[in-house]
Amino acid sequence: MQFIDEAAITLEAGNGGDGIIAWRREKYVPKGGPAGGDGGRGGAIYLEATPNLSTLVDFRFKKVFKAESGNAGSQNNSSGRAGDDLIIPVPVGTLVYRAPIDVEGSTGQERLFADMSVPEQRTLIAKGGRGGLGNQHYATSARQAPHFAEKGDKGERCAVRLELKLLADAGLIGLPNAGKSTLLSVVSAARPKIADYPFTTLEPQLGVVRIDEDLSFVLVDVPGLIEGASDGAGLGDRFLKHVERTRVLIHLMDGAKPLEDVLAEKATIERELAAWNPALPRKPTMLVVTKLDLPDARDTYDALREEFPTIRGISAATNEGVRELMFAAWDIVRALPPPDVAAAESAVHDLRPDEPFEIHIDTGIYVVTGERIERLAQMTDFESDEALARFEGILAKMGVTKKLRELGAHDGDTVRIAGVDFDYS
Repeated sequence: MQFIDEAAITLEAGNGGDGIIAWRREKYVPKGGPAGGDGGRGGAIYLEATPNLSTLVDFRFKKVFKAESGNAGSQNNSSGRAGDDLIIPVPVGTLVYRAPIDVEGSTGQERLFADMSVPEQRTLIAKGGRGGLGNQHYATSARQAPHFAEKGDKGERCAVRLELKLLADAGLIGLPNAGKSTLLSVVSAARPKIADYPFTTLEPQLGVVRIDEDLSFVLVDVPGLIEGASDGAGLGDRFLKHVERTRVLIHLMDGAKPLEDVLAEKATIERELAAWNPALPRKPTMLVVTKLDLPDARDTYDALREEFPTIRGISAATNEGVRELMFAAWDIVRALPPPDVAAAESAVHDLRPDEPFEIHIDTGIYVVTGERIERLAQMTDFESDEALARFEGILAKMGVTKKLRELGAHDGDTVRIAGVDFDYS
């Protein structure tokens, strides 16, 4: 299956059904009162982490997902049917970035919304609209026959960017042809492509390393990094993010190269890790010289041990040192908890202004924004004089009318709420 680690989609939760205007029509019940039913709520959209998926390839062609809208109410105080919720499966390890889309189609600021790192984790990403209230709710002693009802609330719309970070316990890093793919094929059942030229691995490869019957950990072979990878050179900027979730890094160095080249390449890898994420160099890192079956590699390994006493040497061809390396990696993995990537991103959800609304002036038009007030406008039937009067009364109670007056609004000025223009009076 093709490896897809990023996807951009649009989500539209279901709209709430409209409340209706209706009256009791029963024999022997003259002048029956209001009996308009409420609209059903719109379907919400959830994301669910599933271990059955390993890529985001399902989102390559389908870009828009819509939940079902609620039905309108009916007579005899009967509520409309609620829309079905939509559950979208994503791979475990998906980071979800969300940007709201307002009623005019403008996309807001993107923020990290969820870290889908736990199997079966379910997250509400777009709320369905509330169903409108029927006229049964607006009967009072002074208004016994209300001729208006609420419209259904619009469901939330948002632009979502999905970013898959593989969930691996240990990561193999190093320049191309350092022996990462060969090692992975020896210690696990993974079969990555192996050849004597750069970038034979074009996507991260996962393998399960079994320590014994009951103990194992996941090892990822990250495609070869080169100088400038953090800025987009080679393949590194696409795959550096996959080492952020690992608990230990296994840095492989090609022992067949001269000592000076090995040291220079080690510095290159460390520099690129730090440039991508300053926290990466602080991860536990095991230095490993590969290809000990070659005479030059043995000499390089002996020279490096003088400067790095904990360095290890292996030969994937003869299995020398491989078992010991995997046991040492397992000791580190089981001693450390998985990193909290979402916390590191400093996610901020649902920022709200201190006031329930804000007003700004745009080319002479007073634009009123705020979640509650925009929802109220969307649910008001402005063709009804009674509904309009109720809307204006709520604006006055919320302080919108007073604020407009303080900002210099005069009779006849245009006020815009949720894309609807009114004359201020």
